[in-house]
Amino acid sequence: MTRQQVLDLYFMEARSKVLDVAAFLDRVDRAEGEPDFRLDALKEAMRALDSTVADRAEKVLLALSDLTLDPIPAATTKAACGANPGRQA
Repeated sequence: MTRQQVLDLYFMEARSKVLDVAAFLDRVDRAEGEPDFRLDALKEAMRALDSTVADRAEKVLLALSDLTLDPIPAATTKAACGANPGRQA
């Protein structure tokens, strides 16, 4: 596909997702509470978007992944958290 075709097909979807992220960040900013590793991971992922390197998707995925190999002794929740709580951004 040409660049124009890609933009014609996917721009509105991407625009919607960016607006969703902006609204989410506005809600987080208005809320009270302690810093959270997930927000740090999301900000790291967004920095990867502001790049001219072709592997942006890989960098975003890595920023939002827990790459530890050792399992935790017991689950603390019923769901994945979407980031590595021990990772330093």
